[in-house]
Amino acid sequence: MAENYDLIVLGSGPGGYVAAIRAAQLGLKTAIVERELLGGICLNWGCIPTKALLRSAEVYHHMRHAEAYGLSPVQPGFDLAKVVERSRGVAKQLNQGVTGLMKKHKIAVHMGDGVLSGKGKLSVTRDGKTTDLTAKNIIIATGARARNLPFAKTDGKRIWTYRHAMTPSEMPSRLLVIGSGAIGIEFASFYSDMGAEVAVVEMLPRILPAEDEEVSTFMAKALAKQGMSIRASAKVKKLDVGDNGVTAQIEDKDGKLSTEEYSHVIAAIGIVPNVENIGLEGLGVEADQRFHIKTDEYCRTNVEGLYAIGDVTDGPWLAHKAMHEAVIAAEHMAGQHPHPMDKHNIPGCTYSRPQVASVGFTEATAKEAGHKVRVGKFPFIGNGKAIALGEPEGFVKTVFDEETGELLGAHMVGAEVTEMIQGYTIGKTLETTEAELIGTVFPHPTISEAMHESVLAAFGRPLHI
Repeated sequence: MAENYDLIVLGSGPGGYVAAIRAAQLGLKTAIVERELLGGICLNWGCIPTKALLRSAEVYHHMRHAEAYGLSPVQPGFDLAKVVERSRGVAKQLNQGVTGLMKKHKIAVHMGDGVLSGKGKLSVTRDGKTTDLTAKNIIIATGARARNLPFAKTDGKRIWTYRHAMTPSEMPSRLLVIGSGAIGIEFASFYSDMGAEVAVVEMLPRILPAEDEEVSTFMAKALAKQGMSIRASAKVKKLDVGDNGVTAQIEDKDGKLSTEEYSHVIAAIGIVPNVENIGLEGLGVEADQRFHIKTDEYCRTNVEGLYAIGDVTDGPWLAHKAMHEAVIAAEHMAGQHPHPMDKHNIPGCTYSRPQVASVGFTEATAKEAGHKVRVGKFPFIGNGKAIALGEPEGFVKTVFDEETGELLGAHMVGAEVTEMIQGYTIGKTLETTEAELIGTVFPHPTISEAMHESVLAAFGRPLHI
């Protein structure tokens, strides 16, 4: 006999487990189905363990530059296996934390492969045993996986996805990173700081193409200054894998072909939603041309009682977007009245060195949307805390509607900006204008003062430049 629930969540990544917790808080009898590890890709193989790796690289960078801080220089080194071990330990600790949260909220956990077997029905198979579940509502939160290169599949030896790059058996000597979104730039930054010679190839005209153009330009120069080769408007046409490395054929923007040798390659060219073999076709679930499930403002699919959240739906493909969708979906099915998602209020972060963070319109997209804008910019070199930290490179840029003073977007590059962007995100959620931001007291000395100065600059009132 089938086990009956109010809600079944298929997938336990950031979106899935948050949806289950919020539903349980609202009194819904909830089950979650996971085929691998609670916490999904983000917690186990993505967001969290990569930040642990990047922290190791950051510490190693500071060790190698200790003399700049008046400290006695030493001869630093690293044990790659221990760096990876620390990263995996962080992921394991958080996986156990999610397991504890499921118990705390009395959420039934079914480990195995879940398949929709009908409307409101889902079967879970593990070790040849199948369990049937039913529920009034089901949330699809199966996430996505790395996209393979069309001409060379990842093999885990010479051609890596992010997952292979997180658990390397050896340190690359010459690394080619294909794609310059957040994932590509983060791994480029990590391996460069750990001593690899790194090249980044991006087919679009600039790296971090989703960011404001000034941020992309700054980052290209900053990474090149660190020793990376940055090649935009370029394409990798062919990869030949050998026992000791990879031969890459690269076409530059002028059409010139070059052949170069690398020890390893990371493919960071996007994601593919995990929609296969979970029963979507049988229910007639609608998807877009890239196979992402179509949803409305409350995360409902075209099938009654079936919701979808996170990377299996349209972008941006970010863990915090998935978690927010999780709350919207759970509250909606419980009869609450949640606000729909406003994608302009979703911050984006890249945890490279230097860091990048943004929210809302870029200057260009604001103008394209018909806004007459006021733009402010403040460099970190004018900020006392940034100078004291030895991190004077970077800036904050803010974009406002000239007529109303509405904060349209904010863009930051430099130390700790991934922690600071939330200030502007809160401001956008509260529909703030320049008047409230100008009237806000920022603590001194902090890097966040650059946020205030950027707003002041947009309205001709900067104090420190």
